[in-house]
Amino acid sequence: MQDMEQIYEQYFETVYKYLFCLTRNSDISEELTQETFYRAVKKIHTFKGECKISVWLCQIAKNLWYDECRKHRKTIKVSEENFLEIQAPNDVTEEKVVQNEEKMALYKKLQTLDEKTREVIYLRITGELSFKEIGTILNQTENWARVTFYRGKQKLKEGDEDERKK
Repeated sequence: MQDMEQIYEQYFETVYKYLFCLTRNSDISEELTQETFYRAVKKIHTFKGECKISVWLCQIAKNLWYDECRKHRKTIKVSEENFLEIQAPNDVTEEKVVQNEEKMALYKKLQTLDEKTREVIYLRITGELSFKEIGTILNQTENWARVTFYRGKQKLKEGDEDERKK
């Protein structure tokens, strides 16, 4: 088994990105990432090696996020104004503002998808995880993750086409 310090250095960014996909908040993601590794240190003896250690860590992170959501009984969302403020400070070019508006439109469209599809898309795009890793994290098959991602993309494309027709 690798030294926990090596595991931390190797997988911190992966776990953080995964949590950021779920929370869309850097402070919460960082806090939950730290808690993930704390729990991993306490429970390393339960790791059986049946999956990649990164997947095991992401499963711990996901459970911590669900606990956090249950504790606060609310979802943490970024308002459109705050998103643009975070993404586009006052001295940005017009191009960046347009990009931010496009991102906002995409995030709004993603909110129309069911939770599992949205999570798969976030993990694939933002977390840069493979379909196999996504399937393992969500207790599904690699093929399920691939199909869910594809169907989600199709729904987003259909929404684009409907908007263009208007």
